[in-house]
Amino acid sequence: MIRGMSDTAEEERKLRYERRKAAYRSARRVLARSSVLSTLRERLARLENAHELYDLDETADLYGNGVVEALEDKVAGLLGTQAAAFFPTGTMAQQVALRCWAGRTGDPRVALHPLAHLEVHERHAFTQVSGLRPVRLNSAPRQPTAAEIRDLDEPFGTLLLELPLRDAGFVLPSWEELDELVAAARERDAVVHFDGARLWETTVHFGRPLKEIAALADSVYVSFYKSLDGFGGAALAGPTTLVDEAKAWRHRYGGQVFQQFPTALSALAGLERELPRLPGYVRHARVVAAALREGFAAAGVPWARVHPEQPHTNEFQVWLPYDADAVAEAAVRQAEETGTLLFARPWDAPGPGLAVTEIDVRAAGLEWTPEDVKAAVAEFVARVRRGADG
Repeated sequence: MIRGMSDTAEEERKLRYERRKAAYRSARRVLARSSVLSTLRERLARLENAHELYDLDETADLYGNGVVEALEDKVAGLLGTQAAAFFPTGTMAQQVALRCWAGRTGDPRVALHPLAHLEVHERHAFTQVSGLRPVRLNSAPRQPTAAEIRDLDEPFGTLLLELPLRDAGFVLPSWEELDELVAAARERDAVVHFDGARLWETTVHFGRPLKEIAALADSVYVSFYKSLDGFGGAALAGPTTLVDEAKAWRHRYGGQVFQQFPTALSALAGLERELPRLPGYVRHARVVAAALREGFAAAGVPWARVHPEQPHTNEFQVWLPYDADAVAEAAVRQAEETGTLLFARPWDAPGPGLAVTEIDVRAAGLEWTPEDVKAAVAEFVARVRRGADG
């Protein structure tokens, strides 16, 4: 009986996932148009004006030269580092970075938050594949403090800071706090590595340009698809000696790919077209967040949490006091019935009667006024309540 109920619930979730995809594709209004559900034709259209980004009469890249090297130079220039290396994945880039630093410091221990991407989303690759060892900082869903780094009861060779810390709500320290975190690591003779998959989004919160942010770290990893909507890929930026060694390890890890020009061109497109827009997305995310809070209050929801209250990037969390399946169904029905998809991402259940999702504000979201957001919230809550009433 229990097994049958569980199977039925799983089938309902799979069906809702397919409905959500279809609703997303057909919705007239969303807060972000993600490339995740785009067709091949739509993705390839991203390269229609590639001739504006790079000389297409040059020969295609071979094992990391040509357009890939041009992309590496572009990233190094944006981050103000001596060099950068292109990697097919961020998982590989960060493993290589941490492995190189472990060899240089003589210490395989990496101090990091237990909610860091390396700990939660990579099947512990950096320990299982690269032989590194985590030293976990605080267990709270927030960035660590300088005091916590100074008070760690064992040494470590590298401090890894995820900026922003996605699973805690895309949260960032203040600029002063970040400076203190780095100083605390230096006091312990450790190097500092930034997991900057979304570092591109942080300039508004820090009030500093990318070069000044990256300058605090010894090495920085950035993604080309999370913020910039590229086809994939990542870069590791830092001193020339580190990057040269990283390229040797890239080959050993299987990252010396024969040709990567479509991904490299899409990354150049993201740096040219999407990067300048990110500050505007961050600022409008704060408008959307405030309207969400007001909308849920006006709808009489017992409590609703937007976290952070003022988003640090263009992504943030929304917490509601409802069953996760119920709000997921209401979100899909709203899109199917009205053409407005307010909550495009999945809902998780952190506890009984709790639901949490992520909000992403991009170009499509700039069209939403606060009144639009509040009206969508009212329609959404009405559907949640109708569902609860059966």
